Amino acid sequence: MSTVTETSRTLRVSVMNAIHDMPLLVARDEGFFQDAGLNVEIVKTPGTAQKDADHQALRDDIFSRTMESIYDQGGCDQFRMCEWGIMKRAVQSNVQSGHRPAKIVALGSAMSTFAIVVAPDSGLYEPEQLKNNPVAVSPYNGSHFTMLKMLEGFVHKRESIKWTNAGTHRERVEALLRGEIQAANVMEPWISVAEKRGARVLIETHSTRSEASSDELDGPTLRKMFEAEARAAEVIQKNPAKYAHYLLEEAGGALKLSDLRLSRILNAPPAPYTRDRFEDNYQWTLDWGLAEPGATYENTVDNRAWE
Repeated sequence: MSTVTETSRTLRVSVMNAIHDMPLLVARDEGFFQDAGLNVEIVKTPGTAQKDADHQALRDDIFSRTMESIYDQGGCDQFRMCEWGIMKRAVQSNVQSGHRPAKIVALGSAMSTFAIVVAPDSGLYEPEQLKNNPVAVSPYNGSHFTMLKMLEGFVHKRESIKWTNAGTHRERVEALLRGEIQAANVMEPWISVAEKRGARVLIETHSTRSEASSDELDGPTLRKMFEAEARAAEVIQKNPAKYAHYLLEEAGGALKLSDLRLSRILNAPPAPYTRDRFEDNYQWTLDWGLAEPGATYENTVDNRAWE
């Protein structure tokens, strides 16, 4: 099998939502990829946080969603999502036929913030009150998985944790404020949009991304990509206000810089994906019925960037 190195061709990397992909965007715009000898092409794909997003990233069949379809057809080499979303996609691509295999190649840089919000006139004040009250999420995406993670510590029985699909992040906030839903799990910049419009945060958390790649990208190339992302994470943390414009642009004019809580922008250097982390998170997705059985650390994870 041939591998892609930094000198052989352009590396095509998927980007969806700014809070997930800020280190990638900064590494491109600050020239960190170029400094590493990499020619990285950003492949923009629909994400549910984009102001004018459609529902392509909400399709029930995850492999018919735009990013997954582009990857399956060879249109990009590498992508990142929430840790459990990557787990689901990497597992299914390796245990089911008909898909281009993807491996988890790193614990990612971005630690995206998610928050469950309620309307300003809501009678809900604590997570326990969400028992049997559906929370609007994006199915099989970060808001879905983080909602389950947040609530299982407060709602005793898993069957009492409910979810619903109320569209994109913007659509969720609007439905919440119209009184059509009681709660929504959203990420930045839509947490800040919701707060600006009076919504109340019940609970919030950071959620680490995972990085996935095709087998064609070799270890040294991935290592250079991750080192560039680590440089980006460092400059973002030193001056998050400088890079908050990516979030403001995604909100489409609904926010100004002073509306953002900059502490919600959190990034760290990519790191190897450990066996212990895989076993914990894979078992969790299995317990919730969110991933296919039959995966192993060996057929799902490849830390070749650190070898």
